[in-house]
Amino acid sequence: MAISFNNAFGLHEQGTLLRERRTELLANNIANADTPGYKARDLDFHTALTNAQARQAGSLQQSDVNHFDISPSTRHEVLFRNADQTDTGDGNSVDIHRERNAFSQNAMEYQSSLQFLNSKISGLKKALGGQS
Repeated sequence: MAISFNNAFGLHEQGTLLRERRTELLANNIANADTPGYKARDLDFHTALTNAQARQAGSLQQSDVNHFDISPSTRHEVLFRNADQTDTGDGNSVDIHRERNAFSQNAMEYQSSLQFLNSKISGLKKALGGQS
């Protein structure tokens, strides 16, 4: 009987990759909080996960070693965030408190996905090794 990793892990694989990408975006926002003209960006996680699920259902596969490996991009799911604060005159739209909160929330959700994947892998290892 073959093991399907797609069935075992579900969307958690794509979810962790999307959370990793969102971490990068939020870290960039925090790092550029004092950069004049910088516009805060974020990932629409729900849309990105829905698109990842659609790509998983009909994913592109490399049929020959000489073909380019086409990996789907999340570029179109990255959006500029609307500023909640009044403009300070420098054109920067980063609200540092909002970014820190979003970063912390994203880190907890990322850790939860990793713990879920770790427990799934542990269960698969036990099943393959015959351990109880």
